[in-house]
Amino acid sequence: MDPEDAGTFSFPCSLVGNAHLRYIDFMNLKAFVLGCGGMMPLPYRHLTSVLLRRDGDLFLFDCGEGTQVSLRRLNLKWKKIDAIFISHTHADHITGLPGLMMLSSQVDRDEPLYIYGPPKVADYVESSRKVLDMYINYPVVVKEITAPCVVHEGKDFYIKAFLLNHTKPCVGYTLEELDRPGEFNPEAARALNVPVGPLWSKLQAGQSVTASDGSTVTPEQVMGAKRSGRKFSYVTDTMYIPSIAPAVQGSDLLICESMFSQDMEDQAREKKHMSARQAATIARDAQVKQLGLIHYSPRYTDKELDLLLQEARNVFPDTVLTRDRMVFDIPYVD
Repeated sequence: MDPEDAGTFSFPCSLVGNAHLRYIDFMNLKAFVLGCGGMMPLPYRHLTSVLLRRDGDLFLFDCGEGTQVSLRRLNLKWKKIDAIFISHTHADHITGLPGLMMLSSQVDRDEPLYIYGPPKVADYVESSRKVLDMYINYPVVVKEITAPCVVHEGKDFYIKAFLLNHTKPCVGYTLEELDRPGEFNPEAARALNVPVGPLWSKLQAGQSVTASDGSTVTPEQVMGAKRSGRKFSYVTDTMYIPSIAPAVQGSDLLICESMFSQDMEDQAREKKHMSARQAATIARDAQVKQLGLIHYSPRYTDKELDLLLQEARNVFPDTVLTRDRMVFDIPYVD
């Protein structure tokens, strides 16, 4: 994406899906929980933030106070963060951003840093730069989200934003990979008189070739059915709304807020947050593979979080409590 194209944009996913992929099989995908707490940092629980590493790409979701601490303790390459995705402008999700921006100026960086979020994110970034008299030696591109859209894309993936319902404008995010090519069938290629060598590579790259007998061989004749990519979803600071489940449908990993226990769902609704049970309901309805609870109220000690876990597992068994510096490996299904 060109730094000049910083305005709102979107494109139909069907168009994205037509792009040709080749090397996606080698993409490692991991989610690092930098913090799992809500409202205020605790000695044993940093504020909610998740770093997603997809091979050489780094994407940060929310950046509360102290985010740098977990980045350093996990020895993550924070200098290479490509984009930061802010859910909303409450302090516990954004106050770590100025420090991270200034820190990035201490190293050589030519690539732009993209920052996405709902309205007022641009005001926050600009006012922080002005008040703190920041020295920034790299391009910063800020994009505000006012409607569901694709906000960031790469060769074989895209990151989509969708609207949530909180006391401030708030958005959730999904990273979705495009389908991968099917497996190459060497026996079929030999049977069609395609010799081992460059022609096999061309077929795997989606190109038709001419066999040794002069016939045309298409990729469809030697490649298996397409295989699905992976999907990561991040949802925090919202009341329960039915529209979340379709947005995160089929996620390999859903990181979702669970601020309260079931007996406090009235208070959760009033404050526009969710209970662990409601997060699990979304996971069940969306048929996700794994749910990671996050953004716990400071009222719950680490031991008391077991109550949230049990209430969630009663609805969706494949649920875990996220903890600071927990790492999720997100493998391919096939």
